[in-house]
Amino acid sequence: MNKMKNFKRRFSLSVPRTETIEENEFTEQINQLNIRHTQDRLGPPSHDASPVSPEPTTPGAHSPSHLHYHSKAQHRRFSMEDVSKRMSLPMDIRLPPEFLKKLQLESENAPLCKPPSRMSRRASLSDIGFGKLETYVKLGKLGEGTYATVFKGRSKLTENLVALKEIRLEHEEGAPCTAIREVSLLKNLKHANIVTLHDIIHTDRCLTLVFEYLDSDLKQYLDNCGNLMSMHNVKIFMFQLLRGLSYCHKRKILHRDLKPQNLLINDKGELKLADFGLARAKSVPTKTYSNEVVTLWYRPPDVLLGSTEYSTPIDMWGVGCILYEMATGRPMFPGATVKEELHLIFRLLGTPTEDTWPGISSNEEFRSYLFPQYRPQALINHVPRLDTEGIDLLSALLLYDTRSRISSEAALRHPYFLSLGDNIHNLADSKTDTQTCLTIQVSHFYVCLFALFVFFLLFSTIFH
Repeated sequence: MNKMKNFKRRFSLSVPRTETIEENEFTEQINQLNIRHTQDRLGPPSHDASPVSPEPTTPGAHSPSHLHYHSKAQHRRFSMEDVSKRMSLPMDIRLPPEFLKKLQLESENAPLCKPPSRMSRRASLSDIGFGKLETYVKLGKLGEGTYATVFKGRSKLTENLVALKEIRLEHEEGAPCTAIREVSLLKNLKHANIVTLHDIIHTDRCLTLVFEYLDSDLKQYLDNCGNLMSMHNVKIFMFQLLRGLSYCHKRKILHRDLKPQNLLINDKGELKLADFGLARAKSVPTKTYSNEVVTLWYRPPDVLLGSTEYSTPIDMWGVGCILYEMATGRPMFPGATVKEELHLIFRLLGTPTEDTWPGISSNEEFRSYLFPQYRPQALINHVPRLDTEGIDLLSALLLYDTRSRISSEAALRHPYFLSLGDNIHNLADSKTDTQTCLTIQVSHFYVCLFALFVFFLLFSTIFH
């Protein structure tokens, strides 16, 4: 009990005061049943009434789809379209018939125009199945880390696949701060290129986060392609990565752990940012941040040299490393230690000077390493598959001076993406260009077909 109280206290301090799933998600159905009871007494609805249309799957149950409500009612209501958008659940969610009957009985005995209480809203969500482990069926383990294990599962409410991230709770420490941070941020991040958090389940032993399910991550995708991605697909993935990151940066949120393993991809070719355990809200007042962030291979040199005062450019360096990795099939700076990582960076991009990185000569940690004076090498020699615009974008992402490093919003408007068309910039946050994404699947099919053809030729040559 003390552990759960500790978790709830920490969670409430980290989550901003916004409309949460608990508060308002199914208020609409309860309100509609109350209004129906009112209409039975007062007569037909007014002309400015508007219908809502969720359809329960059980025949014979009283469906809220035939109910109307007065627009001048005293308490606030939300449409099912708003509910669906915020929860990212289908409109035909499988509402249990027992839940609908309970709502009807409650509405018949409720006072006129009385809004449902906070407790009744929580009870309604619980009746539907949210916050319960039995609502989800485990289908197999996807991976295991230090603090959490991820399972593939299925929701009994929607029959859709989900990812169940089980975070082990220590008796003394309670929920890890990374879990609290991930939940508090993802509850307010609703974007087509950011993984969706569907549900939260907490028990005495673990905290389970229910995410939408995606088939693989960028690292697995590269492996399946034999580390030889289509350059058109590189451009599409890059645009989606920048699009999701721009959404975060506009809300002053730093991801701080961008790497191929944290970029998930579904069977439609949609790429989504995941694992916000190290993410931070820049708007939270603090003097300094930790420099023990970002996986070593994707960590910018300013953080490697101990900087704790950083902003959105920390993510843009990682984007550049990922662009290089997609185009070449190998990591850009695979260092084993901080010194080796810096050495690999300086050997390729040149040892920084006051011209390329103002103030670097006064950095004591930099001076203590005594690096040789390397000259910058031409990136085109290392990434020959990138065109001129691609090399220009890569160079802008890998600048030493954080003030000059390109932003995510500016990178989206870079000439490198002109071939994708202008309409791609007009997409709503909740949508992706599915027609463009489908090209990924087709291209991947032809890559596999070409590999089979080469194998057949080699096989024929050996036996002849």
